Amino acid sequence: MIRSMTGYGRRESAWSGRSLSVEVRSVNHRFCEIVVRLPRSLAGLEEDLKKTVQRRCQRGRIELTVSLSGGMEGEKTLSLDRPLAKQYYRLLRELQQALRLRGEIDLPLFSGFRDIVAVSEQPLAPARLKQPVKRLLAGALADLDAMRRREGQALARDTKHRLLVIRKEAQAVIARAPLVARGLFDRMKERVQKLVGASPVDQGRLSQELAQYADRCDVSEELTRLGSHLAQFDAALTSHEPVGRTLDFLLQEMGREVNTIGSKANDAEMAVHVVRIKGELEKIREQVQNIE
Repeated sequence: MIRSMTGYGRRESAWSGRSLSVEVRSVNHRFCEIVVRLPRSLAGLEEDLKKTVQRRCQRGRIELTVSLSGGMEGEKTLSLDRPLAKQYYRLLRELQQALRLRGEIDLPLFSGFRDIVAVSEQPLAPARLKQPVKRLLAGALADLDAMRRREGQALARDTKHRLLVIRKEAQAVIARAPLVARGLFDRMKERVQKLVGASPVDQGRLSQELAQYADRCDVSEELTRLGSHLAQFDAALTSHEPVGRTLDFLLQEMGREVNTIGSKANDAEMAVHVVRIKGELEKIREQVQNIE
């Protein structure tokens, strides 16, 4: 079953009173490009998370984002600078005595000295978050994979329909090809006879030369190869392995064969079928660009 390169997955859970979320989104890309966005304190997990994604995704641009409590990265703690508080108290007492001031040197007064209490942020230990993040990542990747498979099924259905159209047009070309070759032979023979007039002509040699000329317009080999490529394309659509590049190559080969058929046949009716095949191949190519 083919898979699209477009998908999205997200999982979220509570962790130590906070909200931990893992989001994975992917779009089409020629190769496998993984972009990881983590809180600074979890930077050490980047390579491990990349390897986890690589085991599930062979192609595409995959963006992995890990968020913790809306960007808060560590636990905040308060600490009291006791020596500084004692200096404040001593100086205030000296000031009170020197100026003979009334009043109490109490807690509400000290609460105004903001440098006595310090707020510090304790960095998170990556080891504590490794398993929760990997568990959420596994779920997000499962959601991503399910979406990519559903999209892949839709692409496969559309592609198979277009392959049927191509086969129908190819059958029309196969039926028309012998008539084109025979008609070309007869027209060339008639033109040669008009040119030579009553002069004696070796009919055997003439027929041989005309047959060789008509053979150069024969498209049976191209039609055979086109049929082979179509069969390989059908088989690839049922593969469980990434086949995007294989399908793209087969499309190039089919396009080459169809172009050759169009240039060799030199027939208006066959040209109509060739144009229709080219149109369907181009539509399939657009779809294949999004297949893993």
